[in-house]
Amino acid sequence: MNPVRAKVLVIAEAANPEWVSVPLIGWSLARALTEVADVHLVTQVRNRDAILRSGLVEGRDFTAIDSEALARPLWAIGSRLRMGEGRGWTTMQAINALSYPHFERLVWRRFGAEIRAGAYDIVHRVTPLSPTIASPLAARCARAGVPFVLGPLNGGVPWPRQFEAARRQEREWLSYLRGAYKAWPGRGATLRHASAILAGSRHTASELPRDVAGKVIYLPENAVDPGRFSQTAPPAAGGPLRACFIGRMVPYKGPDMVLEAAEPLLRAGKLRLEMIGDGPMLPALKARFAEVPGVTFHGWLAHEAVQGVAGQTQLLAFPSIREFGGGVVLEAMAMGLASLIVDYAGPAELLAEGTGWTVPLGTRDQIIAGFRRELTRLADDAQAVAAAGHTARKVVAAQYTWSRKAAQIAQVYDWVLTPGQPRPDPLGARMTEESHAAE
Repeated sequence: MNPVRAKVLVIAEAANPEWVSVPLIGWSLARALTEVADVHLVTQVRNRDAILRSGLVEGRDFTAIDSEALARPLWAIGSRLRMGEGRGWTTMQAINALSYPHFERLVWRRFGAEIRAGAYDIVHRVTPLSPTIASPLAARCARAGVPFVLGPLNGGVPWPRQFEAARRQEREWLSYLRGAYKAWPGRGATLRHASAILAGSRHTASELPRDVAGKVIYLPENAVDPGRFSQTAPPAAGGPLRACFIGRMVPYKGPDMVLEAAEPLLRAGKLRLEMIGDGPMLPALKARFAEVPGVTFHGWLAHEAVQGVAGQTQLLAFPSIREFGGGVVLEAMAMGLASLIVDYAGPAELLAEGTGWTVPLGTRDQIIAGFRRELTRLADDAQAVAAAGHTARKVVAAQYTWSRKAAQIAQVYDWVLTPGQPRPDPLGARMTEESHAAE
């Protein structure tokens, strides 16, 4: 006999099958949750057309909330303040913190009566992922006696002190004041009234107040769609090591660092490097390395086209120094690539034992030297690279597909609906109260 499926109202303001980053996470998780629960998705109207094109039926499968009267002008202000496309991430999060509560007020206007009447067993806010953005629905659901699940939350990884120049280039002026978000109106009430808080990273978990530690569950927000990343890395067959970089061509992602680290090996014919991504550094990098053999700049590629290039390599070389989630590492692992990363933040949490190698966080020169040392060693050890890639693919299949993510969250749903059960630990990575900072 099948267990009764929970009726879940999934709030994902950003959920779009045709975009990447947070909107794709919101969409992918919301769709995966339909495997374990009866889900109705609530999203912002800007996602409506893409969701309709995916085949969902408005009113039955999803509802689009039109909050553009406030969201559009505030977004325009934020776009001007950030001074460049793709920059000023903290500024945009501050703008979203101002506009998002209006979206939830409209959600309550539309669904409040149904929530109070018990039409939904759980309300789950999936996006925004940012832990700085309050959720007025949490208190309203608590008063209605309906469990409210929050997250996964992720963000706010501190800028390494060695990369202050990159911080300024990214126009991250507000990041110097980010700690003030803990006093943001509504944040305390959101955490207090949530029945469960999914922490997408250990850093995010450490910033949550000690008095909510008992309901914090560690669960990274990223996962992989096997349909998008089904191609597997080719077996080593002699010749140079084949590596790739995937990401925006901006200072904190480190495309210049991986190129400088790899240059001696490229010139010696021991390495081939595929550079995937676009950004302000690309023209200068192409000019600087134009005469270096073995490196190809592919520019921007559609998300579904990335595996056509990366899937022909054996190693992800990714020296980013500030990643919240590091989904690119999971995508590489899904293709059977080993990974070489900096030991900091999201990528380091996702890189399971035996799936790759890390270089200590340090200065730019220290990271370059560490990557050069590891690339030199790995270029002569094809068997180790292949073994790590094989293990990586198995780890993703076991823990990091969207279906597995949905099953992990189903444990959380069972927990909030059945008082007295032990707190779930979906990844076997128990968060203790000592890991949370007191406020």
